[in-house]
Amino acid sequence: MEKTQSIEEFYKSKLNWVPDNIRREIGHFNVFKLDDFAGTHPKPVPYSRKDYYKISLIIGRNKIYYADKEIEITKQALLFANPQIPYNWESLDDEQSGYFCVFTPAFFHHFGNLSKYEVFQPNGTPIFEINDEQAESIKQIYLQMFEEISSDYEHKYDALRNLVFAILHQTHKMKPAKKIDKQEINASHRISILFLELLERQFPIEDVRQRVQFRSASDFADQLSIHVNHLSRAIRETTAKTTSQIIAERLLQEAKILLTQTTWNISEIAFALGFTEVTHFNNFFKKHLNINPTQFRNVRIS
Repeated sequence: MEKTQSIEEFYKSKLNWVPDNIRREIGHFNVFKLDDFAGTHPKPVPYSRKDYYKISLIIGRNKIYYADKEIEITKQALLFANPQIPYNWESLDDEQSGYFCVFTPAFFHHFGNLSKYEVFQPNGTPIFEINDEQAESIKQIYLQMFEEISSDYEHKYDALRNLVFAILHQTHKMKPAKKIDKQEINASHRISILFLELLERQFPIEDVRQRVQFRSASDFADQLSIHVNHLSRAIRETTAKTTSQIIAERLLQEAKILLTQTTWNISEIAFALGFTEVTHFNNFFKKHLNINPTQFRNVRIS
């Protein structure tokens, strides 16, 4: 796996220049036509994490590699990429078109919590295949983005944030809503959001000296200053999963990324994921996937 690509490196690699208005403290936003980057026989996008968000309307056949998943787009789709998860895509058609916007986490600071949206959650659905009518509707939002960003309107970046939210809400409406009563939303859902934020704060792992600190339900309950049973009830009510399941799924996802995209040895990966002994990591991995880490690495790389 390549090192995390910064927003500045994105501009240098794609456009050979860096905008003067990239200011980390206030955030950055821009929108592009995918056609200007793809063209005929587009090159594969390198598999890596980015330190920015990216929402793409992709028109054309593609194969997307997202975390440990491989998804084929047959016609057109929306792709939601976040800084925690590495991804790339491989074009299966010579001609590609569409639109995409990029923005740094600071762009939405104090303007909403993106991590609460399923499309940006590690175990959420980051890719939505859409029909022609839905694609046209999303296209119109991107065209509005181009209009706003080129305007002299004083509050254009607020308008652009609203257009990003328009894409998010329109996408979430494409799937059935989960029925959760208001009381659960006010209490259990809020606890779940805090838990997921704390879990995600430990990722991505990009250095062998980095280490996951919180790995058990009680670890997270202590950090959130609530009883572990209270945390467990809230997580089960809002996700239909146990706290341990969600933690294990996230550790497994990161383990599979590190096994296939780095040259770190198994001991280094085990340490980074918070295991005190490599045998504990091997047992954990095999319990969930019926294959040990070395076998998984050999199968995926061969």
